[in-house]
Amino acid sequence: MERILLATDYPNLTELKISHFQEDALYYFLNKLSLQSIFREQITVLTLINDDKYKKERSLENYSLYVYSFILTLFENLKKLSITGGSFGSSYPGLSLRDLPFTTFSSPILTHLYINVKTFDDCLYLLDGRLRQLTTLCVTVYTVKSSSEIVHNMDKLCNLKYFSLKVSDLFEAYDKISSLFRRMSNLEKLTLNIAVRRRNRVIDGTDIQHDIFDCMPQLHSFTFCICAYVEMVDLSYKLTSEDIQQTLTDIGQQHAVSMVSYVTKKKAACSIFSLPFEFDYLEDLGNKYPNTVFSYVTYLLVRDTVPFEHEFFMRIARSFPSLKYLRIFNMKSQTLNSRMTFSSDNSQLYSIIEYPHLTILDVKYAHRDYVEQFLNEAKAYIPCLTNFEVFVDYLKAVTKNFRREETRRNCAKVERLFTRGSLVRTDNFWLYFPSLYK
Repeated sequence: MERILLATDYPNLTELKISHFQEDALYYFLNKLSLQSIFREQITVLTLINDDKYKKERSLENYSLYVYSFILTLFENLKKLSITGGSFGSSYPGLSLRDLPFTTFSSPILTHLYINVKTFDDCLYLLDGRLRQLTTLCVTVYTVKSSSEIVHNMDKLCNLKYFSLKVSDLFEAYDKISSLFRRMSNLEKLTLNIAVRRRNRVIDGTDIQHDIFDCMPQLHSFTFCICAYVEMVDLSYKLTSEDIQQTLTDIGQQHAVSMVSYVTKKKAACSIFSLPFEFDYLEDLGNKYPNTVFSYVTYLLVRDTVPFEHEFFMRIARSFPSLKYLRIFNMKSQTLNSRMTFSSDNSQLYSIIEYPHLTILDVKYAHRDYVEQFLNEAKAYIPCLTNFEVFVDYLKAVTKNFRREETRRNCAKVERLFTRGSLVRTDNFWLYFPSLYK
């Protein structure tokens, strides 16, 4: 980078993108005085592809102070900062501002910020006045753990025009989100992906009208996926997606759909989302889901209280063309008809399902029929499978102690195998998994 930037003058250089960024790069910035004038005076747009890994034992406060805050100090004219992860499935260290001074990670001119944060409180810190010129804030929150002792600034956010909130954890305090929205009266664009538990009622069109549209009269773009986990013992009626759908229609959300999946006999996952579906992950999808294509989804968790038949997985392959990571939670056996369709004594009635991009498959908490469903080459073809998670007894049974030919091909490229239960790795095992890291 130094040779390129110093080879000639770049008077019009205002944007910089750094791939494979790591914490050690800061020492490079500090020691290269010849580049600091460019960083300080010219760069207004900075994009970092962060290769540092998020580790729970790591002090995120120190990382935030010595990396993120330093970046705002060094790039004095920065107006747009974007920090993204380096690879699929990886999480870089989230910004953590708790117990740090108000001046930490502050700027009088920053207008656009795209960043991951440790907790929802850190999202609120970013909106406490330290970044007063923000017009765009896009955050992904790792955990919603928060402290009731923290008092956040609750001033109106008059400059904010676009807010994106994606939360990887389950919310319990939905009221905190609705309180935040009441500060955003000038918002024009909102993206929201959250899951809520212990609320004991669904979030439907009525809530969207009251908590969002009524608070944001200038809102013209709303992209969302909202899931509420409801304990059925608290309801006197059976939830249906049609009931929720009607409330969306009533508020003019014709391009939104609802979905109810019974994850246990006593709990339902009730989701509403806008179409087209623009997020890259989706959890607790059941047998009944809307007839649409989820083009951007790379991570999917399916769960239901009734079996997943072969036809379900055919539909999954069509509906999720970009799928890379699939988790299956279902301990119900497939029906006899579904199993017999692919037995050696019966002709195959269905085509082989191909998952061209699937690299990670987790069936640790699934019935052995689903191990069969994905390993048997007469049912599935997974050419890119490199990470496999499975209950050891089911793996041995389906592969017939690593001697069965029909299940060999889909195991050939597996590099990482995680088993629930201990596994003795015999010579046949190593022949079955020739790509496995030893």
